[in-house]
Amino acid sequence: MARPRGRFSRTTSIIDPFDSPWKRTGWTGCSLATKYSRGTVKDFSGFDARADAEALRKAMKGMGTDEETILKILTSRSNAQRQEIAAAFKTLFGRDLVDDLKSELTGKFEKLMVSLMKPAQLFDPYELKHAIKGAGTNEKVLTEILASRTPAELRSIKQVYQEEYESDLEDKITGETSGFYQRMLVVLLQANRDPDGRIDEGLVEQDAQVLFRAGELKWGTDEEKFITILGTRSVSHLRKVFDKYMTISGFQIEETIDRETSGDLEKLLLAVVKCVRNVPAYFAECLFYSMKGAGTDDDTLIRIMVSRSEIDMLDIRRELRKNFAKSLYQMIQKDTSGDYRKALLLLCGGEDD
Repeated sequence: MARPRGRFSRTTSIIDPFDSPWKRTGWTGCSLATKYSRGTVKDFSGFDARADAEALRKAMKGMGTDEETILKILTSRSNAQRQEIAAAFKTLFGRDLVDDLKSELTGKFEKLMVSLMKPAQLFDPYELKHAIKGAGTNEKVLTEILASRTPAELRSIKQVYQEEYESDLEDKITGETSGFYQRMLVVLLQANRDPDGRIDEGLVEQDAQVLFRAGELKWGTDEEKFITILGTRSVSHLRKVFDKYMTISGFQIEETIDRETSGDLEKLLLAVVKCVRNVPAYFAECLFYSMKGAGTDDDTLIRIMVSRSEIDMLDIRRELRKNFAKSLYQMIQKDTSGDYRKALLLLCGGEDD
């Protein structure tokens, strides 16, 4: 057993550069709209890559920059369509669209527009590379991405990272992390979580008991048991385990993790549990805290608004409203300004009823 810290109540309601291999082989972006339907950004009807490229060139040519045109075009086209615009831009003008954006824009607005232009398959590998590049490691990025992506997405991330940066992602991460936090990251990177299927109630009972004995019933904590079960069992199985654990122990699994672990491992295990329960709710929480209190965590805000805009932003908005009684749209309005705010609000997709 470990120290009680009690951030959870027993009655808490727990809610269920672009010369890449992809471009060289003709890949022009992942059409997320074909896989997901809860995003705020979808394929633009009547899309004309040439017309958009010409409008963007006009917006950045000569004295001054027409930021309004830039943000309206880039936030209303899908990622795949943005890649077509970039290709048309180079064909028509012999210029790199991203280089021009970097030259004409500044600050957070520049970062947001450049992030929108990154091919979907490259987004996570790029974020991970920069999280472990240079002095210090950005554990928040490692935790957020590896805890929330599906096994298929993780396999794609590893493959693209290897092809794009000619290095092994696992080797890079193990070189920058340590201890049980490192071990959990490595387990997640294997992308060997069991597929959802028929629930084995006997194994549910067994896993719940193992977790109970590894934490609440033990002086000290057997972290490896938590890592193995939370890192390899299927999502549907783990949801049952969490229910059984509550019955056996009288605690939510989050309470036990909070008491029995600490630091980066605690944050990672909690992120995994939250994503098992409800991925949009996890991102809603991340967005809420990125704008709560003094200052804004713009890196997190940009990363989530870009990466989830074609996937589940509508659900994220709903979960933020439900769990924090706040509107994502209003939080962005309050915490940001200028063209940066305008672009984020367009990605948000509107106010909730």
